[in-house]
Amino acid sequence: MRQLSIVLILVAMALPAYALVTAPLSLFWQAFTAIGMVIAVNVLRRLHDYRWALAMMGLSVLASSRYLYWRLTETLPLGQEFNAWDLFLSLGLIGAELYAYTILVLGFVQTIWPLHRKPAALPADASQWPTVDIFIPSYNEPLAVVRPTVLAALALDWPRDKFNVYVLDDGRREEFRAFCEHVGVTHITRADNKHAKAGNINAALKHTRGEYIAIFDCDHIPVRSFLQMTMGTMLADREVSLVQTPHHFFSPDPFEKNLNTFRKVPNEGELFYGLIQDGNDFWDASFFCGSCAVLRRTALEEIGGIATETVTEDAHTSLRMHSRGWKSAYINIPQAAGLATESLSAHVGQRIRWARGMAQIFRVDNPMFKPGLNFGQRICYSNAMLHFFYGLPRLIFLTSPLAYLLLGAEIIKAQGWMVLAYAAPHVILATVTNSRVQGPFRHSFWAEIYETVLATFILVPTLLAVINPKLGKFNVTAKGGIVDRDYFDKDIARPYYLLFSLNMIGFAVGIIRLLAGSAHPDTLMLNIGWTMYNLLIAGGALAVANEKRQVRTAVRVRTKLQAAMRLDADSGAYLTDTLDVSYSGVALQLPPELTVATGDHIQILLMPERNDVWLDATVRRNSHGIVAAQMTEMSIAQESALVQALFGRADAWIQWRETQRSDKPLSALLNVGHYGLRGGRDFFQWFFRSVFTRGSRGAPANSA
Repeated sequence: MRQLSIVLILVAMALPAYALVTAPLSLFWQAFTAIGMVIAVNVLRRLHDYRWALAMMGLSVLASSRYLYWRLTETLPLGQEFNAWDLFLSLGLIGAELYAYTILVLGFVQTIWPLHRKPAALPADASQWPTVDIFIPSYNEPLAVVRPTVLAALALDWPRDKFNVYVLDDGRREEFRAFCEHVGVTHITRADNKHAKAGNINAALKHTRGEYIAIFDCDHIPVRSFLQMTMGTMLADREVSLVQTPHHFFSPDPFEKNLNTFRKVPNEGELFYGLIQDGNDFWDASFFCGSCAVLRRTALEEIGGIATETVTEDAHTSLRMHSRGWKSAYINIPQAAGLATESLSAHVGQRIRWARGMAQIFRVDNPMFKPGLNFGQRICYSNAMLHFFYGLPRLIFLTSPLAYLLLGAEIIKAQGWMVLAYAAPHVILATVTNSRVQGPFRHSFWAEIYETVLATFILVPTLLAVINPKLGKFNVTAKGGIVDRDYFDKDIARPYYLLFSLNMIGFAVGIIRLLAGSAHPDTLMLNIGWTMYNLLIAGGALAVANEKRQVRTAVRVRTKLQAAMRLDADSGAYLTDTLDVSYSGVALQLPPELTVATGDHIQILLMPERNDVWLDATVRRNSHGIVAAQMTEMSIAQESALVQALFGRADAWIQWRETQRSDKPLSALLNVGHYGLRGGRDFFQWFFRSVFTRGSRGAPANSA
């Protein structure tokens, strides 16, 4: 009923909205209207009830629609002074703006009412709980990455006779077989690697019998409550085919690592898992993300298993289940955590695969025309796929002011002040509204940096996937590696420093023209300002390409856990707290009653109220009341105890969400500007150093 009400309200508002969008106004009255809109949206932003956010969405769509109507009807370079080159460039910018408008509107519809679904209760009698097969697919990942996931899966809070753990080893490795045999899980292989991960899962389905399938990427370590948080929803509604939980990462991605924004600025995936999937859930359109999810076996069997026609087999699979009438659910509580990509090049490769896969689905199984989907599902899937076509529009936005500054092309045939009067409310209202809706999950202006980093790399794969969906193959994203030194990744950065250089030239030419006197100073200043913004965004992309050293093979997780320390089994134990924990070591507060020195052997008990397995360690550093200790070789029992303390706690990752800061657009703009300036500085330092030292791989990055 809520969905129907929203649709009816939108239909009722269509006619008056059209009148507001098309009303012709002079510069004075348009400026007056723009100021009124900006004031209104900022007043609405301060009202806490989410229904006022819906009013902000409507106002933003009105401002953007009015701008585009004006652009299409009054600013194209047509008429007696027709210039084919100007028209070509103008149509390119109009196309980019129409794309951005489409994504804005579809995004508002997609997140119009996030569902915030709560976990459903399980039957009190555990004998009524169903059987679950836990799949952990792997191909070329090292055993050190897979071991914690397997041990955490074995410790799930579920009757032991009602779940089985399977390692699906497409690498067919002997060490994996031996480990699985040692810990008591099943090692499954197949003769070939056809259809990559999808084929691996489908092959395992033939050898297992559980009523439900839980899937974890081999580096996604589940907390012990995973099945209890998800299976109740499955049992409460027999039409639910999928329960998805967020993908949470306990290590920084390349943006967070290279810009030092880990746990300060939401990462690229937070918007999707923090908000968009909740919005999808309102429309019964939350989709499978390949890991951290439970699927109903009967639903999978009905559609012939995991989809194999595209390289984003997860979203394609849920699209098919939805088209058959199956439902889905999203529980927005982190129930597993994994490793983010370590380097920018690996991150770019992963996103290329996602973009290509979504473009393939758009081509071969377009949700707008696929039978069986409801209105909301078509919108949510379409927006998810269209999002990955941002490559060309982003490049157009980054170069459009250069058409006027360097070529003299009039791609917007209008007075500069009039452009500002129409464009300002369009941009400001979209920014403020998205800030209100997206809150702590995406800070303003960061999307431009994310898209600029990836734009040139996803442009060709997405276009080729639309032309020929069979092009390309599934590439596994490498995890668990190291970056052995600071360096500027000049190979990845080539598009960024080209964009930065072009905008720098355009900015310099614009300033010279302004100082020399211009017939249209308002238009010139508008394009100079646009170019300055583009320089900051391109500079931010360059800053991300400044790879920072990461030599730890085990990621430190800053967490406060109760612990106990002792020198050996015969000595007294003292309670303390951890500062951080990793798979290979721990930092703790030194109990005042205990004296240790570097090189001493100690024993540590993590979470003593729930655990009795002591870990052996060697003191590596002792200063200012803090002890840093390195774990010695662990038995399976000790390793499992460490996994449970570090990764397996039910509340392990909830506190991370609670510390997220909400967005403040002006602060975010200053933040992005800071990194843009830093990237520009580092580019010039690298450029001059390269010219004079002619380094082979790339000069060391600035340490700042």
